[in-house]
Amino acid sequence: MAATQANPQAPFEIKPSTFSGQTQFLNYIGGQWVPAKSGKTFQSLNPADPSDVIGVFPAAGPDDVNAAVAAAKTAYETWRLTPAPVRGEILFRAGQILIERKEELAREMTREMGKVLAEARGDVQEVIDMTFYAAGEGRRLFGQTVPSELQNKFAMSVRAPLGVVGLITPWNFPMAIPSWKLMPALICGNTCVLKPASDTPLLSHRLVEILEEAGIPKGVVNLVYGSGREVGEPLMAHKDVTLISFTGSTDVGRRVNEACAPTFKRVSLEMGGKNAILIMDDANLDLAVDGVLWGAFGTSGQRCTAASRVIVHKAVHAQVRDKLVKRIGELKLGYGLNPDVKVGPVINEASLKKILEYIEIGKAEGATLLAGGQRDTQAGPGWFVQPTLFDNVKSTMRVAQEEIFGPVTALIPVNDFKEAIEVANNIQFGLSTAIYTKNVNQAFTALRDLESGLCYVNAPTIGAEVHLPFGGMKDTGNGHRDAGSTSLDVFSEWKSLYVDYSDKLQRAQIDH
Repeated sequence: MAATQANPQAPFEIKPSTFSGQTQFLNYIGGQWVPAKSGKTFQSLNPADPSDVIGVFPAAGPDDVNAAVAAAKTAYETWRLTPAPVRGEILFRAGQILIERKEELAREMTREMGKVLAEARGDVQEVIDMTFYAAGEGRRLFGQTVPSELQNKFAMSVRAPLGVVGLITPWNFPMAIPSWKLMPALICGNTCVLKPASDTPLLSHRLVEILEEAGIPKGVVNLVYGSGREVGEPLMAHKDVTLISFTGSTDVGRRVNEACAPTFKRVSLEMGGKNAILIMDDANLDLAVDGVLWGAFGTSGQRCTAASRVIVHKAVHAQVRDKLVKRIGELKLGYGLNPDVKVGPVINEASLKKILEYIEIGKAEGATLLAGGQRDTQAGPGWFVQPTLFDNVKSTMRVAQEEIFGPVTALIPVNDFKEAIEVANNIQFGLSTAIYTKNVNQAFTALRDLESGLCYVNAPTIGAEVHLPFGGMKDTGNGHRDAGSTSLDVFSEWKSLYVDYSDKLQRAQIDH
């Protein structure tokens, strides 16, 4: 069943950047905007209309990475000694600029990444929230003071920055995720080399522009565009980079971990998900269906927290199924600046092909296709996939086990609450899970037993807030977290300090 289409006779006008008419962009190294040393470039395209070129960006290589790391290393000696509250004041100014330009940034994001305008505004708001949150941490980089076990001895712990950190970010949240990494790293006193995804370079350019305008010193933030092979791998291998913070797929994250192992780099990995919404027989079904539509098809399903499984009690399975089919049929596809559009394109042609291949896999496995299932050519010339719903999915099917990263979700009927928890946990990932129920005992049991870093009750699997840790269990990550105060642990290390003012030798446990 196809979703309702945007009117192809009245496409929404695609306008160039509201910031300027700039179409040629440069790397940012040592406080200067510079081309790639090779002279090579690549284009960023509008996924709703690939004939619309967002801009031309430098295709950097190892020489550019070396220059960026060298600039960051030089700047570190001054930046680490800049008082944290002063670092926070710079971030606060950046937050104020972001507020002023929120609408412009959101419109550029819709054009470059494809998410509908309301979601793009939310992405920018998350940057604002993260920037102000990190700015406040400049006056709250708390350590501990504890009583010593010996007389006339003072004991405390403090955070220390790591040095030069490498940040590798994805395209689906092209400003929010870079901010999750940049802002905590900067407030802790590190200097940064950012490698954004090649599908969405413009939004990282804007973020760095704003930090520059806010007064970030030269060399503290460096921006290098390019491929994983030409930029990411040299960054991982560089001897002067102390940490790599990566967000992306589990397969790539595994390679990042392996690449960093020989030099004992710290690695923070936030990777894939195969998230589930559990709908129990006592749930508010209309609310649950709202949650499934938003969780599964928001950002065209291109979120690591997207709800790609709907584990539903058999007693309400038919009702949920019928409600979802009706509501999916009302979703309008198209260019995200059109206010009537609810689902935008997927990011590129390779993603389109992968999603369509998984839909064929689902049909071959015996799942029942209830809605969507095809490329949508009426919504526009871009990479549009109809919101897709499978029914009668077994928990062992590939479409119930593997991350699709598109507007595809699967109904998995279960007999009871216990089976629902077992099915939810029977995957390699552990990022986000939600349960809809009015039974407080079931709700709290689910919060305890679900193997995921994020758990929601009567809300969908998407919607994390910046002041709580973000990340997952199992193959979703390696134990670190983005956002919240725990992000400070990623970008700093602890020093324990002892001051003995007894004027005599004291031997700790020996003298105790």
